[in-house]
Amino acid sequence: MATKDELQAIANQEIEDAKPMYKQVNNVRSELSDDDYAQAKIDLGNSKWNDQQFGYIQARQEAYGSIGDQLDMQYKDLVDGTTVWKDHIAKVKSDNPKPA
Repeated sequence: MATKDELQAIANQEIEDAKPMYKQVNNVRSELSDDDYAQAKIDLGNSKWNDQQFGYIQARQEAYGSIGDQLDMQYKDLVDGTTVWKDHIAKVKSDNPKPA
């Protein structure tokens, strides 16, 4: 797991590697100013940090499946004496760990 400073350094390099970058305002295309580049670096660094710290939440939500599917798994587990739902949830959690 990367520190915020490490992720910021990666973001800074990605912005530097992407130069020149442009913006369009009132149909006028111009290269980003130094302040724009600085803000882009901050924004990308924050985005990388948020993805690292909280990206597991969305990944888990997508992997869990619908509530209906989970309830169906639970019902079949009760009827069949299986642990499909419990195993599914454990796998989702292990595949998408919460940051320490």
